Amino acid sequence: MDSSASDIEIMQRVAKYDSKALEILYDRYSQLLYTLIKKIVEEEKAAEDILTDLFVKIWEIAGQIDFHSNNVYAWLINFARNKAIAQVKYKRNPIETSEMEFGNSIPKLSPKIKPMNLYDVFSMKDNIVSALNKLTEAQQYVIHLAYYEGLSEKEISKKLNIPLPTVKSKIKVALSNFKAHLNLGDS
Repeated sequence: MDSSASDIEIMQRVAKYDSKALEILYDRYSQLLYTLIKKIVEEEKAAEDILTDLFVKIWEIAGQIDFHSNNVYAWLINFARNKAIAQVKYKRNPIETSEMEFGNSIPKLSPKIKPMNLYDVFSMKDNIVSALNKLTEAQQYVIHLAYYEGLSEKEISKKLNIPLPTVKSKIKVALSNFKAHLNLGDS
């Protein structure tokens, strides 16, 4: 398989247990996914273990996933994030973190998400960083709590000691401002 194949083509080959395709996928995404996972779990060894487990799980389930939506990039990012957050929650409170939470880390693909690949994202990186930096510190913090720490709105409310409707409003405003700074409008 050619390493210039599209993400969809690679995932379709992985679904057919093509080990070369999995290797190409790993080479293409492992560094980015590791960086995201490490930002969430913070420990190098834990991040390495989660990344390894992620690719083993991809190998096991690829045949069960419909990759016709062209959102392989978004699926991989969300899968890595979900697995890392599940690990953090488990470490925080193993008794309340069920096995089901780990199983629910496999994201569903949405046809509503604009198809992107790694190269699209890298070309947008500066714009994304700029849009994030234009948010207030409070807006950045609620996004951090929700995205990187995986806290629910209720958990954010408790952590910040502010009413739940205020948290919902802060998150909505932060995401709206972020979208506006990206110049995405209503698309």
